[in-house]
Amino acid sequence: MGQEQCSTSKRIWKQLSEHERYQIEILDRKGTPPKEIGQLMGRDRRTIERELARGRVEQRDSLWRSKYVYCADAGQRAAEKNAANKGRPLKIGYDHKLVRYIEEKIGKEKYAPDAVIGEIKAKGLQFNSMICTKTLYNYIDRNLFLNISNKDLPVKKDGKRRKSRNERKVALNNLTGRSIDERPERIENRTEAGHWEMDCVVGKGKACLLALTERQRRRELLFKIKSKKQTEVKAVIDRLERKYKGRFKELFKSITMDNGCEFLDSIGLETSCLNPSEKRTICYYAHPYSAWERGSNEVANRLIRRFVPKGSNIDKLTNADVRRIERWINSYPRRMFGYKSSDDFQVA
Repeated sequence: MGQEQCSTSKRIWKQLSEHERYQIEILDRKGTPPKEIGQLMGRDRRTIERELARGRVEQRDSLWRSKYVYCADAGQRAAEKNAANKGRPLKIGYDHKLVRYIEEKIGKEKYAPDAVIGEIKAKGLQFNSMICTKTLYNYIDRNLFLNISNKDLPVKKDGKRRKSRNERKVALNNLTGRSIDERPERIENRTEAGHWEMDCVVGKGKACLLALTERQRRRELLFKIKSKKQTEVKAVIDRLERKYKGRFKELFKSITMDNGCEFLDSIGLETSCLNPSEKRTICYYAHPYSAWERGSNEVANRLIRRFVPKGSNIDKLTNADVRRIERWINSYPRRMFGYKSSDDFQVA
């Protein structure tokens, strides 16, 4: 018989309705066998048997004697519970190797989910399964990982934008400093290496961290200083000049910073400690209340905060701790570089 001669109609599978479950309850209470119930309702015998087993509950009479009967309400509740658990299987499946890798990177190495997934693809790491960044966020939100949760992630963006502030564009405490408006276009466009942004990360105690971020490749230099004083900041720049000597002018062509009191000694920062008659770099100052003008610096500061939360006592940090944080930032994979890190580029 050819396919065009086939008269068998395709059966469309359909869940039992609540009304049908009450019909089953009435017929079962009358002692009707499952096969006959199925014939009366146009259902298969096994469908009826499975439904009777799913909705069977224990009941007791006035003498406290126990018996099991089918209850339509119980069958409906079981069906609704099973329906709620439906869905596609997890993409990550039983890939325990991938799970351990993700938990290690996020839980211990403080990576963001996108950095984990991006690094796996960039390095060509092989696992039995693979997921995207959005799926990883969803799994973490659903608490599907044993050793990590939302508490291990960087702060999520809340979608709220800060209201614009009509603040003055001139820093009254720094009228002699060179404004960021004077900064050449090549620095603004990040087409040239050797231009840095500088800021202080503070906490409890007098000590703080002086952070320098290279604008083009986001290389980070981190120093612990005793206090937020101009002399401490200048001492760090002097130390860098002595370290790099003749290469300092090439590696540190300019430094952009805010108008904090610790940065106001522009003459001291620009004047060479090896040859006081020469300039070693050029200092630019951002506008007041304009942190976005040092965006690379602000992003780096958020990375530092993963290890030094606000309110931490920086006095207790050792130089080894500071170097470890600096190495972590410089080896952190970034989406803008195709998930390469700053260490993958020859800067400073």
